[in-house]
Amino acid sequence: MPTNFTVVPVEARADGGQEEAAEPSEAPGPPEGGEPDCPSPGDGHPRESSPFISHGEADTESVYEGKNMALFEEEMDSNPMVSSLLNKLANYTNLSQGVVEHEEAEDSRRRQAKSPGMGTFIGVYLPCLQNILGVILFLRLTWIVGAAGVLESFLIVSMCCTCTMLTAISMSAIATNGVVPAGGSYYMISRSLGPEFGGAVGLCFYLGTTFAGAMYILGTIEIFLTYISPGAAIVHPEGAGGEATALLHNMRVYGTCTLALMATVVFVGVKYVNKLALVFLACVVLSILAIYAGVIKTAFDPPDIPVCLLGNRTLSRRGFDVCAKVHTANNISATTALWGVFCNGSADSTSCDQYFLHNNVTEIQGIPGVASGVLLDNLWSAYADKGAFVEKKGVPSVAVPEEARAHGLPYVLTDIMTYFTMLVGIYFPSVTGIMAGSNRSGDLRDAQKSIPTGTILAIVTTSFIYLSCIVLFGACIEGVILRDKFGEALQGNLVIGMLAWPSPWVIVIGSFFSTCGAGLQSLTGAPRLLQAIARDSIVPFLQVFGHGKANGEPTWALLLTALICETGILIASLDSVAPILSMFFLMCYMFVNLACALQTLLRTPSWRPRFKYYHWTLSFLGMSLCFALMFICSWYYALCAMLVAGCIYKYIEYRGAEKEWGDGIRGLSLNAARYALLHVEHGPLHTKNWRPQVLVLLNLDEEQRVKHPRLLSFTSQLKAGKGLTIVGSVLEGTFLDKHAEAQQAEENIRALMSAEKTKGFCQLVVSSSLRDGTSHLIQSAGLGAMKHNAVLVGWPGAWKQEDNPSSWRNFVDTVRDATAAQQALLVAKNVDLFPHNQQRLSGGHIDVWWIVHDGGLLMLLPFLLRQHKVDDNSIQMKKDLQTFLYHLRISAEVEVVEMVESDISAFTYERTLMMEQRSQMLKQMQLSKTEREREAQLIHDRNTASHLAMAARAQAPPTPDRVQMTWTKEKLVAEKHRNKDATVSGFKDLFSLKPNQSNVRRMHTAVRLNGVVLDKSQDAQLVLLNMPGPPKNRQGDENYMEFLEVLTEGLNRVLLVRGSGREVVTIYS
Repeated sequence: MPTNFTVVPVEARADGGQEEAAEPSEAPGPPEGGEPDCPSPGDGHPRESSPFISHGEADTESVYEGKNMALFEEEMDSNPMVSSLLNKLANYTNLSQGVVEHEEAEDSRRRQAKSPGMGTFIGVYLPCLQNILGVILFLRLTWIVGAAGVLESFLIVSMCCTCTMLTAISMSAIATNGVVPAGGSYYMISRSLGPEFGGAVGLCFYLGTTFAGAMYILGTIEIFLTYISPGAAIVHPEGAGGEATALLHNMRVYGTCTLALMATVVFVGVKYVNKLALVFLACVVLSILAIYAGVIKTAFDPPDIPVCLLGNRTLSRRGFDVCAKVHTANNISATTALWGVFCNGSADSTSCDQYFLHNNVTEIQGIPGVASGVLLDNLWSAYADKGAFVEKKGVPSVAVPEEARAHGLPYVLTDIMTYFTMLVGIYFPSVTGIMAGSNRSGDLRDAQKSIPTGTILAIVTTSFIYLSCIVLFGACIEGVILRDKFGEALQGNLVIGMLAWPSPWVIVIGSFFSTCGAGLQSLTGAPRLLQAIARDSIVPFLQVFGHGKANGEPTWALLLTALICETGILIASLDSVAPILSMFFLMCYMFVNLACALQTLLRTPSWRPRFKYYHWTLSFLGMSLCFALMFICSWYYALCAMLVAGCIYKYIEYRGAEKEWGDGIRGLSLNAARYALLHVEHGPLHTKNWRPQVLVLLNLDEEQRVKHPRLLSFTSQLKAGKGLTIVGSVLEGTFLDKHAEAQQAEENIRALMSAEKTKGFCQLVVSSSLRDGTSHLIQSAGLGAMKHNAVLVGWPGAWKQEDNPSSWRNFVDTVRDATAAQQALLVAKNVDLFPHNQQRLSGGHIDVWWIVHDGGLLMLLPFLLRQHKVDDNSIQMKKDLQTFLYHLRISAEVEVVEMVESDISAFTYERTLMMEQRSQMLKQMQLSKTEREREAQLIHDRNTASHLAMAARAQAPPTPDRVQMTWTKEKLVAEKHRNKDATVSGFKDLFSLKPNQSNVRRMHTAVRLNGVVLDKSQDAQLVLLNMPGPPKNRQGDENYMEFLEVLTEGLNRVLLVRGSGREVVTIYS
């Protein structure tokens, strides 16, 4: 369905009407008291900044001219008029203005002074053509055809070209979905798959491009030393078999010099590289035309290129001229130079090589022509081991048993072992030039148009050239010549050059300049790729390579590229470097296809490529083909490349690349999260799937900072369960008034979560009261089935202070809310003494006091904390508990502590009385602050006196075991009269109270249990204790706080645990 857009322009009237002119219009400005910090409409919400929107004063003045848009005048400070927006869009350049990371001041100055960009032909088509038609076509394609045969070579080239074509289609879709700044392929991958994938694949592609430069330079030197000027070698072979080693050393020396020269050319400027590219490409085109011309010539006039065979073995023509054992001159037979080579210079046949004696020397045409029918002989593969003879099929040969292969005989031997997958790895770098144009996207006039057109045309052109050359080579050249990698049977001439017309030097010179041009293109694109990665700041130690010269040339990146390229040159073997390149390029292509497929399947609204000839199935096919080719080429190289990319990925993830690029991985995560949330059961999870999903309730100070940050440290230590963490807090007030404070508080909490490495979500609520806000968090935090099942709070240490009576009330209500919501409750007392994440407690243990079973959470928590645990001693109970813990797979020492029945002590009775007196006093009387302090001091003095009395009794001689302390009315009256002088007259009725027996029993339990815990767990690093529930009668809430205080008195680190009642551990698998 077509979409119609209606644009309402607002323009000043030409006639300047009378009424409008009479009334001066005033531009609405900000209210008195200063301008707002950020643009925001009338509702107070700031709008997202846009590269198309300018908030300058000039724009503000022009926006408010006229009254036609007065209804929208409050939004004009952040949302411009359509006419203004369209004007900015029309003047929008192809530079990366929409990317904040690329808009630094130095970059903007550079872009303003930049020269006009290049078009499709010079900027994309020619670089791709030069990189593709590089070293492999001239130096290795004939050898690949000879070893693999025409059919398998056709399959190799077809697979590789199909892979690159599918990748180019995916790349075209991504490139036309927005502006592609400098960095091309890296930019496309990173913005589609995120900074981690983008950085990992981008660096791997950078390494691949850099080593490609080394490969092209090595090809250049090989052509120079082997076919142009063999006498220019600096290092000469020593002894038999030293030619290969000497060639490697010469390639290292000449390669280093060539690299320095090319780096200097690139440093001077990219425009000079482009000018040289035209010259190089002209040589390449002439070379290809010479090949086709030579093929046509062989149809009616094949060249005379004899090849000497001994039996069926090919001989090198470098040590002799006449292909015969003897020759006759003036009726006189004489041995030839070939006889001397095989017979050690002797005319006696007894000293000759046995194979030489039993086989004839024949001569065949190396290039019989396209009409000779040699194509049928070259259809099938002829793989061989290293050091094998290059033999012609169908020629009679007499085998010699147990032949000793003497060194120095002029046989043509294979230098490496050949097989299908190895040939794929060597050939694939020849099609990797498809990214040459996209890597220089920052220099293009219109990257969205040039990249798809130029890349696809270059792939079509080169694919036709490669496939046609395979067929033509197989139809024109003899198989033994095709398998002769260095042209030894042709007196050291280039095989493909002997086919060309009019002269072999056309191919030699053309291939030389072709490889030079490809090396220059690689050294031009690789530094820009590294510069784009460095400017994104996702890899901190690479940031220095984001700087360059005043005109933007990446100087430091070019220096690093040259150093890495030098390592490839030191390898000095083109066949060894090529498979390494294949891995890095295939990995990059695989992720380009993945990015396109992912964006297409997600159907995000921002995915609107102008290139329409794509489909997710094509991208998926290309991705699968790339992955398969990686392991076809070399499975161990593939694993190494994936390991390198994985390490880079984890490093970027570890350093926290906080970039929001709207990448597809984030979109995939959102879709996966939505799918999972919709399919997770809303009912209770099975016990085996239970894990602590904690709601952490934090208190904030006046500056909106967290009061007890160790709560988050403790939370991260509980992350062994890999559960959900929600960090919540409450601000008291209204949302409109506290909006700024809420944002500041949320930022502080997130910063603290990042510092404590707490993975989770932050949820802050602004409520009229702390009590209601906490209740709302407990009820509504989470989404769907991903809700918390445990609440972690800190102990209100100031609950006894009279000026803060709501603290303990809020705490008790939180306990009740968690119980009503069937959620577990964790209360950390003395939380500031808990260890932080970097602190490791040496020795010690965790004591778990299991008093009541409320689901098993008490036993699970120490396991999650990954510390040693000492559990509670009595024979049968100890055996049962040990068996239970064994089945739970929890390692612990078990000790059962028996609570012997005893009478209630006078201290317990007295402390209960003090508690009730204090509670009654604060309830019934409206005392002034001075009176409250005096009354609190009175109770404190009596409490101190009772402690001293207990200490005196402890030093007295022992009394019988069972002592019944009975409080009679007389004793109570006497006690009251004894302290009469120190008592205010207004408190007479308080001391006539009798303690509630239920409170006495509870206080007795708290005192006894506290004594046992202190005795057994005084040295424990952490004590976990069952938390009793609050009283049903709200009138005793303050007494409940006193019981908990007595229960945990004297302990450093305590975690009170109150389970939800449901089982969280099971013995079953």
